[in-house]
Parts: sequence; structure tokens; C-alpha cells
Amino acid sequence: MSSLVDYEDSESDDDSLDQRAAGATDAQTVSCGQKQDNNNLKVTPCPGSLSSDWKVWEYQRNMSEGSSSSLRPPSQPQSFTNSKRRCGGAPAKDCRDTEALLNLPETQREIASPQALPCMPQGLGNTSNSAKRQLTVPSGVRPYISKRKRLATSETVERKHPTDQVLENQARESLILSDVSARLKPYLAQEPSAAGIPRRLLMSLGGHQGPVNTVQWCPLPHVSHLLLSASIDKTFKVWDAAESGRCLRVYTCHSGAVRDACWTPCGRHLLTGSFDNTALITDVETGQPAVKVDNEFKVMCVVVHPSNPEVFLCGGYSSMVKAWDSRSCKVVKVYKAGIQQTLDILFLGGGATFITSSDCVSRDSADRTLIAWDYQTTAKVSNQIYHERYTCPSLTLHPLEDSFVAQTNGNYMAVFSSQPPYRMNKRRRFEGHKVEGYAIKCGFSLDGTVLASGSSTGSAHFYDYHTACMVHTLHAHSQPCLCVSQHPILPTTVATCDWAGEIKVWH
Repeated sequence: MSSLVDYEDSESDDDSLDQRAAGATDAQTVSCGQKQDNNNLKVTPCPGSLSSDWKVWEYQRNMSEGSSSSLRPPSQPQSFTNSKRRCGGAPAKDCRDTEALLNLPETQREIASPQALPCMPQGLGNTSNSAKRQLTVPSGVRPYISKRKRLATSETVERKHPTDQVLENQARESLILSDVSARLKPYLAQEPSAAGIPRRLLMSLGGHQGPVNTVQWCPLPHVSHLLLSASIDKTFKVWDAAESGRCLRVYTCHSGAVRDACWTPCGRHLLTGSFDNTALITDVETGQPAVKVDNEFKVMCVVVHPSNPEVFLCGGYSSMVKAWDSRSCKVVKVYKAGIQQTLDILFLGGGATFITSSDCVSRDSADRTLIAWDYQTTAKVSNQIYHERYTCPSLTLHPLEDSFVAQTNGNYMAVFSSQPPYRMNKRRRFEGHKVEGYAIKCGFSLDGTVLASGSSTGSAHFYDYHTACMVHTLHAHSQPCLCVSQHPILPTTVATCDWAGEIKVWH
């Protein structure tokens, strides 16, 4: 019986082993990288074998095509018998051990360890079925991974998960300003049509936990389906209010009630004023504040300069109105008046002058209720504009004519000229709704023919601007309706909000 011994590096031993392996009658010549089965012979080049051994590869291809009966295996290249070479990256000694193992009986082949012979072809160590089962790894079995590696992998996944989630949210939210609503596309290529009166409810938007002070559509036509809302619950939101009704983003940048909010002319930022004494310019897509200023008083109203978008004005519980530069976050102008608080600010024309509304009234007349200011010099142009005993909680500018409208606590809206001396039109007054101390806002349609106003009764009222007649009353809410905003593109679509925190879209 032959035994497995450790051979020295000698030419004679290598030659004798090669001759005995080649002279076997029952098994064909097997070189490094070949597999021998009971009936079939498969040739598989071992890792690291030379690519120049093309005969081995050719024989493998022919055997796969079923032509093994007509072909004989190629003779072993001489390079494989060189004692000084390395077979498949293994030393020559490993190849000699493999060749010696081929001449052992099957009973002794079973005890040989495959790990001891790196160059041993699979299946040559034992031709029995039990050995095949031991050497063959099922394809469905997964490799073993230690517990330490599994824990390290899970910790890595958990550690990266929040970052991946943020990136996903940013990618999804970055579509806020890129998507164009299918409902708007037919109107983008057309000339603006005449404003209409909404008759029925399109959708109801809920989510605010406090009164909604204002709602405003985005001024850019291709993304005018976006609706901005500001609430006492310290948040302001952007909605898809023309089609899906989804809340696209909630902004929680303020620590106090958000009293006023508006879009910037570019449509990519939001200007908000809060009772936490701050005014913010927030990026619509990222939700991060780009500018934050402290006014040292509760902010009631904010407005962007029409010809210089980098400047915005803030008014509130103070006798001053401050103009801020968003690039330097510094106060550039201060407008002082003997008043307690500013209720609203309205720019006239190209921004050379603006009107402020205050709560200052005297016994018989509303002295300094409306004040006209020169923007550049900070001087008062006029404070004798409105002479009645009612405060004006909101102001709005006509889109085409040189006039503006003031909402009054006398339950009517008054019309004023936007040119000095800012006379009031006493023959045109819009009556029929109730204000009763609420900050009820009013607004024009895009063509200026329809004037809309909320009411403390919860209704939305629509007036013909030229005749001052009430055209339609929409019973919108059960709580006071604080704001009515008409869509800039869709002719018969408006948004309303109420004291209970509900937003509704009508068409």
C-alpha cells in the first residue's frame, strides 16, 4: 500500500510521479485544476493558472458540447511538471502531494484533508457519494458571518439611516417648486380671463391647531397652485391647494404665534413675522431660515419692498416701523410716529411711498390712523387721510388703478387714491359684511374687478369694484372668516381661512 510522504525537490521524484499518474489505466491524465468523476471528466482551471494553457480551456468547451467520446484529453503541458514552478499560485510541493494522492486507494483518499492540498482538484480526493456530499457546498447555503460582524453591520446601518432619510426627504421636498400642477397647465399659455365668483367647495384643508391669520397664493404663475398659510399655533405651511390638497411642508421656525406671512417676489422664500419678536426669511424647499432678525417688539405685519426685494419692513407693537436689509441683517431705516402699534403696511406705486395703519384714534376723528411715509427720507407725507373713528386692520392695493382699499372696523371698506393727497372716495363704500374687531383681510382679483372680504359671521363676500354692489355671499365657515385670497391664474378659485384653523378652497 502506498503512503503519503513528504518529497524533496528533486527531478527524479517528480518524473516518477508524473509517469505513474500518466500510466493509470482506469483514470485519464489529470492535471492541476481538473475534476474527475466516475464517468465524466471535467476540466476546470484552478485559480491563478496561466491563461496560455489554451488546450485545457478548449477541452472544457468541447466536453460541455457533449463531444467527450470523440476527444481525448490533452497531454499535460511540460510547464506543469517543472519542479521549480508554482501551480495555480501554490508551491511545487503542493502539486507533488496532489499527484501522489491520485495513486492512493480510495480508503486512504477519504482521510486526506482537502485543506492540506490547496491544489487538489475538487472531486479527486474521493469518488464516493459521501465524499462528494462533504466537498460539495449547496448553492442555497449562505456563508457564515460572525456575531461581531453582524452587530457591526447593523450598527452601521442604524447610524446611516437618519442621514439617508434626510436625503430622501430633501429629494422629495425639492420638488415643491419644480412640479407644475396639471390643473394650471391649460391656463399658463392663455391670457388672463375675467374673474369669476366661486360657487362650491373644492377641498377642505385641516392641520392647524389655532386660528389661521392669512392665506396667500404663490405669485409665480407656474407654481401658483401653492398656498401659504400662517397660524397662531406657531407654524406656517405650504399646501398644494389646487389639485391634491396635500400639506407639502410645515415650518416650525418661530417660537411664538405667526401673525403675518407672505411670498417673496422670486417665489423661493417666505417672509414671516411672529409674536416672538422675530421676522424670518425661510427657504421654501429646505425649510431652513435664510435670514432672522430681532425687532425687539411683537411683529404684526411684514412686507417686501416692491422694487428692492432685499429690503423688507416690519411693524407691530411699537411706535416704530423698521426697514431691514436681508443681506446684512441690519436696520437701514426707522420710521417713528406717536402711535402704539402698527396694524398693516402697504407700499404704493414703485415703493417710493407707503401707508401704515395704526390703532391711534382721538375722540372725534381718527388722527394718524393712516399715515403716508416717504421711503427714502423717512418723513411723514400725510397723516390726515382717514377722518373717521374706526381703525383699519388691513389694506390692499388695486392691481391696475391708482387706488387702495382700507378695511375698517365700521363694517365697511373705504376707497382712497394712491396719489397725494390720498383722498377718500366718499361715494363708494363696500358694506354688508361684519368686522367687529377681528383682523379681517380683503383682496382684489387679478383684473381688479372683484373685491373680496371675510366676515366675522364666517361668510366670504364678493363685491363689484366699480359699482360697490355685493355680487355673492359664500357661507364658508362657522367661525369668523379672517382672509379671502383669490387665485392669480384660475379665474374662479379662492381660498378662505377661519378662526378655528380651517382652510377651504372654493371654485
